[in-house]
Amino acid sequence: MSLTPLLEAPWIIQAHAFAAFAAFILGVVQFAAPKGTMPHKTLGVVWIVLMSVITISSIFVRPALYPGLPLVKWFSWIHLFTIMTAFGVVAGVTMLVKGGPGLKYHARPFRGIFIGGLIIAGILAFLPGRIMHQVAFGN
Repeated sequence: MSLTPLLEAPWIIQAHAFAAFAAFILGVVQFAAPKGTMPHKTLGVVWIVLMSVITISSIFVRPALYPGLPLVKWFSWIHLFTIMTAFGVVAGVTMLVKGGPGLKYHARPFRGIFIGGLIIAGILAFLPGRIMHQVAFGN
């Protein structure tokens, strides 16, 4: 295991990976910690920002790896998680902002993007040929 492939990657990929790692750890903390407290609310805002960074940076991963790539080739099947995560963040934040009875349901979209956007997409990041595979298993 070596962080060298990640540390030698373009900055957008580094930001994407480190934000994903931080969001995963923070998400686990959020699920385990007491709800409705000031720490839960504060860490929730940080988690939403991290998920937003992950979502936006994911759009630019392929062009960072392949400069000059035409726009139509920027996206692959894994970018379905980008769309899902974007909708989940907006849905969860909307429920929080509206408050009232919908407030208790804000965790549903956040749980969904934790599972889909962090766990499933995170596992896929370790497929052969990807930078995280090189980090974990070498070339």
